[in-house]
Amino acid sequence: MKLRLTHVLMVLVVLVAALAGFWLAHRLDHSMPALTSGTWLPQARDPGEFSLTDQNNRQFTAARLQGAPTLVYFGYTRCPDVCPVTLLQLAQVVKTGVVPRLRVVFISVDPARDTPTQLAQYVRAFDPDFIGLTGTAAMLQTVARNFGVAFVRVDLPGGDYSMDHSSTIFLMDSHGHNVAVFNAPYDVKSLTDDLRRAAGDL
Repeated sequence: MKLRLTHVLMVLVVLVAALAGFWLAHRLDHSMPALTSGTWLPQARDPGEFSLTDQNNRQFTAARLQGAPTLVYFGYTRCPDVCPVTLLQLAQVVKTGVVPRLRVVFISVDPARDTPTQLAQYVRAFDPDFIGLTGTAAMLQTVARNFGVAFVRVDLPGGDYSMDHSSTIFLMDSHGHNVAVFNAPYDVKSLTDDLRRAAGDL
């Protein structure tokens, strides 16, 4: 009798464990959107504390990333091709309305030339609601490092220079945490489809 009871209890324990495992796997599977053009991070990342200046000469801290989903992109206004093409694509994505209140933040990696006035003219050419940020060289290095972005000045003949930089789009949730990344080349339809899948988690 005792052996029979023990056997029944063991079966129940195994069954409960299996059901718990299935429930956990099911929950994890549904808590991480399946992206086709990007990667949903297994754990949201905090961008850390920072203080930059927006195109209206107002302070922009990490706290201002909260309140609405945001796409963050690093570049510079004199970028000849990649930056303007990417910002144009992001403007098209925003216009689809796939994610309500979706914002775009463009962080300059060229603080020597990208003043708030220069950024204002630049970002408004793509969308009047885009946010452009600049700051001290030291602060921008800190912000870039926290996001995992690399950039370096490349001197050109004649005294001019360009900026080589990572071309990654960072998706921030409404809590101001980085939850997904997208890498070039970008496609408006793919980005839009992925954001639609992720909308419920932002």
